[in-house]
Amino acid sequence: MKRALISVYDKTGIVEFAKELVKMGWEIVSTGGTAKKLEEEGIEVIDISSITNFPECFDGRVKTLHPRIHGGLLALRDNEIHIKTMEELSIKPIDIVVNNLYPFKQTVLKEDVSHEEIIENIDIGGPSMLRASAKNYRFVTVVVDPRDYDRVIDQLKNNGQVSDETKEYLAAKVFQHTSSYDALISDYFNKKAGIRFPDTITLTYEKKQDLRYGENPHQNAGFYTEILETKGTLTEAIQLHGKELSYNNIGDGNGALEVLKEFSNPTVVAVKHGNPCGVGSGENIEEAFVKAYEADKQSIFGGIIAANMEIDENTARMINDIFIELVIAPSYSERALEILKSKKNIRLLMLPNILKNDYSSYDMKKVLGGMLVQDRNQGLLYEKLEVVTQREPSEKELEDLMFAWKVVKDTKSNGIVLAKNGGTVGIGPGQVSRIWALENAVKQGGDNTIGSVMASDAFFPFSDCVEVAAKAGITAIIQPGGSIKDEESINAANKHGIAMIFTGTRHFKH
Repeated sequence: MKRALISVYDKTGIVEFAKELVKMGWEIVSTGGTAKKLEEEGIEVIDISSITNFPECFDGRVKTLHPRIHGGLLALRDNEIHIKTMEELSIKPIDIVVNNLYPFKQTVLKEDVSHEEIIENIDIGGPSMLRASAKNYRFVTVVVDPRDYDRVIDQLKNNGQVSDETKEYLAAKVFQHTSSYDALISDYFNKKAGIRFPDTITLTYEKKQDLRYGENPHQNAGFYTEILETKGTLTEAIQLHGKELSYNNIGDGNGALEVLKEFSNPTVVAVKHGNPCGVGSGENIEEAFVKAYEADKQSIFGGIIAANMEIDENTARMINDIFIELVIAPSYSERALEILKSKKNIRLLMLPNILKNDYSSYDMKKVLGGMLVQDRNQGLLYEKLEVVTQREPSEKELEDLMFAWKVVKDTKSNGIVLAKNGGTVGIGPGQVSRIWALENAVKQGGDNTIGSVMASDAFFPFSDCVEVAAKAGITAIIQPGGSIKDEESINAANKHGIAMIFTGTRHFKH
């Protein structure tokens, strides 16, 4: 008689699965709460203790960790010595294992959960049993996901056995599951012990959705979410309308959020190809949108918009006047939603915790053969601001300088941002030369550069940027300083009456 061992925390569908096995003549072995549940449903169960001749003990910490269980899982059925040993030791083979683990993830995510409760939800016997079964998948069908119950039952009914292809598929899911489970536990202990960059790093993510395509239409892609704290990120966003998100939508949307999280007053960020193309702050979200739009009416076309306040009716009407791929906001007025939904393809995301900014997560970049891992770029200014020119910036210039500094922090290097009156007037991102970045920003800004201020993500290696700034009518500059030719730039600024501040902090973003 075939034997199945069933021991699950998540009991979804398990009664129906066990009943189907019993109908086909299978014996059911079970433990603890699972055995009780099955017996309540009229299913005859062999208690695990009657097989091990040893009681469950230590509050259930030890029950399946026994040679008569693991021998029945690991013995090779086509190995005569293994078969003989099983007979000598009175070990019966186990042909199906159904197991899912203590809810470590759900426990660690609970509010005010104690360390003791977290520890008690680290499963030991379950992963051991799953790994043993998956290692011996040629002879043991192992099921960790209730969504696979029907597939197993259908094959047993129709073919009398589970196919080799399905067994291998199920084994792969087991190792995915146990490795993710262990990675979460490792992450928890690393954080508790204050280990930021361990000797080995294992990260785990859950698939949120398949994407329409990757960076280009011929590339496949998926969107995965971190498992612990994700509030304020796109993984928590609720899509209210529009086509499925694409890889580029998510990448650009994340870029918009990174800039947006630097601001607390009403702000709108427009992003194109991973870089801000227009940023505006105002008394309300409508004024902020107008500034972001006016900053670059051309590049915003087909771009991404993120707002840190509710989208109202007037703002929605202005958004609808142009082609926008995606709008992200904490909320939308009822009328704004009606207006925006009149366009079939525009994607609308609601992200209630849009201002939450968790700097404890890693910033990662995949490279060939490895991964670069660093802390996120936290904060804006780490050193005392130093006015290095004869003229100090006015209060208004200082306000715009701080605005521009927030934007340039999340602009790809080399990055230049020109700003005036709480809005960008020109952005030069991602250039191999800083002077090129400035020239692009000035060209974009046109006459609006007159009276604007400039932020640079890194120091000026020459005075040429100051000279271009003077010709464009830029009146104040904020930059990290630190070049061996700082004095050259300072002298040029003094010559043109430009105020200049050194931050002592650079913000490269590659």
